[in-house]
Amino acid sequence: MKHYLDAAEDAARTAGEMLRKNFHRPLRVNSTEPHDIKLEIDVRVQELITDLLLKQFPHHALYGEEGVVGDQSSDYQWVVDPLDGTVNYFYRIPHFCTSIALRFKGEIIVGVIYDPMRDEMWSGQKGERPRLNGEHFRVSERTDLAEAVISVGLSRTGVLIESNVPLLHQMIQRARKCRLLGSAALDMAYVACGRFDAYIEKGISLWDIAAGWILVETAGGTVELRPRNDMKDKYSIVASNGVIDLKL
Repeated sequence: MKHYLDAAEDAARTAGEMLRKNFHRPLRVNSTEPHDIKLEIDVRVQELITDLLLKQFPHHALYGEEGVVGDQSSDYQWVVDPLDGTVNYFYRIPHFCTSIALRFKGEIIVGVIYDPMRDEMWSGQKGERPRLNGEHFRVSERTDLAEAVISVGLSRTGVLIESNVPLLHQMIQRARKCRLLGSAALDMAYVACGRFDAYIEKGISLWDIAAGWILVETAGGTVELRPRNDMKDKYSIVASNGVIDLKL
């Protein structure tokens, strides 16, 4: 799998360079929603990643936030979020990333998350310890929720906001700190390397958490992912160090 991991890292770095160069430039907005923004650069970055990956692996498919490419029944499917944290990016908040994962017959075997503003690359593959800029890492060992830092995602639809607010209130009362940073992929990376103890979200897309999923698990943590029956292609997720009692 090393050649797949290398390809994912190279694509993520190239995408990150484009994002970094355009961070302070005027941005074209493709569409706006009550709690979200779609930027032209999201599309451009996914196109760049698609070209880089499918040129090397032409029989693979790609499933991304900005569309799908190739035969989606292929055994190999790249799952891509070209810019996770678009609203942060638009408002010049330097907390966003590129997330790239590879699924083989439905199982994630490779995952990388790259933060271009901090030049941090999390990378992992099935059966091996993950690395952050070349150094091995693992999840935290905290077991007491009162000592934990928890990220609670607030999804942007009304139904999900209503279900997540009580969860956030619960965690604020019980955890040491709660964080809402605006990038699910980075939340997963932070759980994987021990900066956070858990990340909880009631409605998330696969491309947001696919790479983080393998990073958390290969770093010794656990990921509970459940499809939402009431929302197409949305999931509820609890990613944690695997030992903390979240009292959910």
